[in-house]
Amino acid sequence: MSTPFKPIEFLSRDVRVDRRDDGTIILQSNHRLKPYERHVPAFLAKWAAQAPDRVWLAQRRGPDREWLKLAYGEAKRQVDAVTQALIERGFGPDKPVMILSSNSIEFALLSMAAMQARAPLAPVSPAYSVMSQDHAKLRYVFDLIKPGLVFVQNGEIYARALKALDLEGVLLVHVDKAPPERQSLPWSELLAARPTEAVDRSVEAIEPGTTAKFLFTSGSTGMPKAVINTQEMMCANLAMGQMARTRRPEDPPGVMLDWLPWNHTMGGNATFQGNLADGGTTYIDDGKPLPGLFEETLRNLREISPTYFANVPAGYAMLATALENDDALARRFFKNLNSLAYGGATLPSDLYERMETLAVKYTGFRLPFVTGWGSTETAPTATTVHWASERVGLIGLPFPGVQLKLVPTGEEGRYELRLKSVIVTPGYYRQPELTAQMFDEEGFYRIGDAGRFVDPEDPSWGLIFDGRVVEDFKLMSGTFVLVGTLRTTAIAAASPVLQDAVICGQDRDYAGLLGFPNIAACRQLAGAEGAKLPPSELLAHPAVVGALREGLGRMNREGKGSSMRIKRAVLMAEPPSVDGHEITDKGYINQRATLERRKALVDRLYAGGEGVIEIG
Repeated sequence: MSTPFKPIEFLSRDVRVDRRDDGTIILQSNHRLKPYERHVPAFLAKWAAQAPDRVWLAQRRGPDREWLKLAYGEAKRQVDAVTQALIERGFGPDKPVMILSSNSIEFALLSMAAMQARAPLAPVSPAYSVMSQDHAKLRYVFDLIKPGLVFVQNGEIYARALKALDLEGVLLVHVDKAPPERQSLPWSELLAARPTEAVDRSVEAIEPGTTAKFLFTSGSTGMPKAVINTQEMMCANLAMGQMARTRRPEDPPGVMLDWLPWNHTMGGNATFQGNLADGGTTYIDDGKPLPGLFEETLRNLREISPTYFANVPAGYAMLATALENDDALARRFFKNLNSLAYGGATLPSDLYERMETLAVKYTGFRLPFVTGWGSTETAPTATTVHWASERVGLIGLPFPGVQLKLVPTGEEGRYELRLKSVIVTPGYYRQPELTAQMFDEEGFYRIGDAGRFVDPEDPSWGLIFDGRVVEDFKLMSGTFVLVGTLRTTAIAAASPVLQDAVICGQDRDYAGLLGFPNIAACRQLAGAEGAKLPPSELLAHPAVVGALREGLGRMNREGKGSSMRIKRAVLMAEPPSVDGHEITDKGYINQRATLERRKALVDRLYAGGEGVIEIG
């Protein structure tokens, strides 16, 4: 596309490359990290003083689902009141505050108040409460951090989860409805406290190393780890993000429609706190990038014109279709938009092209698609694409203040990625043995991912994500299979049939695929009769099987060697199981846990027969 990008002043791509004799590379920015705030609540205080009437948060409430809006000045007053209530009840570093609910205005206020009281915040994935049947993960994290307070937005929705916990001596707080058969404090009682000098003293006592949050991540065992997030980690990462793109005083405040879960590092640290740091307005989106739930997002976008929009590839697939078919929606969406962001997986090239075509039609410019890379342990973003890139799939370059160590994996041009920076966690709460395994002999965090340069001769063009080192395996022939690369390539090739997938084949003759189908897309492929079929019959429909065969067959023809080919596939009617550890709290598929839990299905795939799809 020859149309220019919308003019945005990004940080220049100025990097230092140190090459060692053993092939290891240390890559870092030549830009110095700018000074950063001491703690996150300082941003709320700043904007409450400078722009007290500007809306900070908005969320649909009530029977008519009208927007309830909260300005910075009033938000600061409410946060101070809740901070006082926590201090009066003895909350501090040894009494964490656990949040079980989805994003809400009260979730945000309690987050700031807990930080001001120096009580570690522990937001837990709602899936552990409302999707789980045995609540094993919920009980595990509850017992691990031993919270002094548990918060639920709606006590009735979380009643079953609360029954699974021993809440003796724990303060239970609710907003909308009290949990049945439980003594619970209404949120209004926390708001009724009168702030005293104790609030100011507590805020003044916040140190860079003060634990701000425990964010939970699942490893290969499926049980969550509590990642310590300090104030310095988060504030330094916010400063890095601000450096990536120049913001001028005359620029209008940012407006964001945000559905990303705040219990997740990207949603809670980068998106929610990032917009707070910039003094922006966040509209809380109760929609999700899922069939039947995305309509709420579209309803919101018919009223809100964001300046920045972030989503996962599945969300962009639904959004592009809606924008292509609704001129008024597209005009509203692109009215103030400066940039787009994606994460969670690589954005397929066809989606990139569709969104850019729409951007040109409604703005006259292409819009930069930005993304980054990191983890819960890095608060979260360690690298970013801070330029208008012509392609997708990049993870960019290290932020100022981040050292990226690239260790050769043995395959030409592929490196294991390791990190050292102020944004790296000091460790896992109450798990010293796991913490000790995190770092190499030079103190670099072993994140477990791999990457390669876009242009080995010019590292300033950045890196491409190249899978998880810990997931890769060898075929019987000794051929190395890069699971992450093959998985994302296969999902994109089989679009729209596959929503996600796992790759199998360790010590086998060829690679196979277990696919989690996009049921809504499969029904569309099957036509009128698809709407009536149960999932098991739908997935055997000739149109669905044919689309999968055609997409993966094309990938096989274009692939280089057996490591990039799928010979057989199975479409699974059973969705990923939370209790079986198949899906993490971030919504990502746990490759190892899924293969272990579905071992019989893997054996059937290699035996062949009914339900096994042969790919040419």
